[in-house]
Amino acid sequence: MGRDVEQGAFSREDRVRYRQKVRRCLDVFALMLDDFGFDADRPTTGLEIELNLVDSSAEPAMRNDQILADIADPLFQPELGQFNLELNAPPRLIEGNGFADYEQDLRGSLSRADERAARSDAKIVLVGILPTLTERHLVEDNLSTNQRYRVLNDQIVGARGEDIELDIRGVERLQTHTDSIAPEAACTSLQLHLQVAPDSFADYWNASQAIAGVQVAVGANSPFLYGRQLWAETRIALFEQATDTRPDELKAQGVRPRVWFGERWITSIFDLFEENVRYFPPLLPICEDEDPVEVLHGGGVPELGELRLHNGTVYRWNRPVYDIMNGRPHLRVENRVLPAGPTVVDMLANAAFYFGLARGLAEAERPIWSQLTFSSAEENFHAAARRGMDAVLHWPRLGEVPVTGLVLDVLLPKAAAGLDRFGVAPAERDRLLGIIEQRCRTGRNGAVWQTEAVWAAERQRGMDRDAALHHMVQRYAELQRSNEPVHTWPVD
Repeated sequence: MGRDVEQGAFSREDRVRYRQKVRRCLDVFALMLDDFGFDADRPTTGLEIELNLVDSSAEPAMRNDQILADIADPLFQPELGQFNLELNAPPRLIEGNGFADYEQDLRGSLSRADERAARSDAKIVLVGILPTLTERHLVEDNLSTNQRYRVLNDQIVGARGEDIELDIRGVERLQTHTDSIAPEAACTSLQLHLQVAPDSFADYWNASQAIAGVQVAVGANSPFLYGRQLWAETRIALFEQATDTRPDELKAQGVRPRVWFGERWITSIFDLFEENVRYFPPLLPICEDEDPVEVLHGGGVPELGELRLHNGTVYRWNRPVYDIMNGRPHLRVENRVLPAGPTVVDMLANAAFYFGLARGLAEAERPIWSQLTFSSAEENFHAAARRGMDAVLHWPRLGEVPVTGLVLDVLLPKAAAGLDRFGVAPAERDRLLGIIEQRCRTGRNGAVWQTEAVWAAERQRGMDRDAALHHMVQRYAELQRSNEPVHTWPVD
């Protein structure tokens, strides 16, 4: 939900009108899927990276407004917390040296932003959850000043009707509660966009769901929250709980959560938008002036603003996207399972693995989703978030298998073949997938490095947990700027 919102209170009439308008948009979308010309000739990709700001002591720096003003670059936008920014990379093809171009642009943008942040005694850290965050940081007063975040907070908390409980049981346990959605700001992600044709969307979405657990296991980078070691990718559990609009009674009734893996394989992108409308009441019932039926009948391209806004308040781990660029509509899978960091090259390795594997499985003769139950895919996802590189996942014809062996023996060749179909240069393919291979051979990703660095600080330097976390974040920030893959980082 990237749009600005000024309205803060909604009437019953607003909600009724919005519901009618959303359903009208859904009807128009169905007509468009039948016979409209979507842009799918040369599918582009996109990246969004959510960033953390820290001060010289590795504490979160609540300064995104002044830093954004200093950066003065539309590629950078505010995020939920005042210690967050978001970088939106311009869309591009990944054929040839597309990944190298991404890398050059991202490193340049981040370097310029870091220079501006330094003027405000801050620096940028790419990490799934900033390990030095505490409960005193994640409060409503530290939400970004953009009105849309305050409105969203009021709507989610109001829908729930009581404080939000956080209960995450991992290596250690965190049990607390919050009166706002501010803890969601701790979740900083790498979001990957893949443009697809309408008739192949279901294949790509199903493939993305099937491999979500593998992605999380290999890319985990969020082991600490509020000073406790929890899951390898704690971000998954935190995001699911911090935006849950359901009190216990609605959970017991089986009401769907707004952060949602889903419950079935699909046959069309329409299935997902229809589920959004059927299952989820509006959080932000804001209507546009457009009549999508009139626009469609007049030969135009409907914005479908209400349908898109509603979709932006249902937080699927693989989200369907309808968008318009240069006057032509297109569809995208937005892959949201990965954390930010540790380095630009690590994130591009994660992107190459996803884009290649999604295509390899989506275009396979026998679909993976015809062999893997949807519930197994969801169980894999949460097992991977808990255990990271040590996860054991279920895979067709292999049964229960360590994720590192699954990647090395089965999935990396499929990812390579998928990148070949995109036309990625062999040297770029091998460089980036080689990082994934070495992570699996060494058993080291961002979560592993963070936990080992904290243990070393506690045991070898005699630090308490808080001091060890601050020391680790300082060292992490130094190594991040080397752009060397995290599996090569020393623990010292």
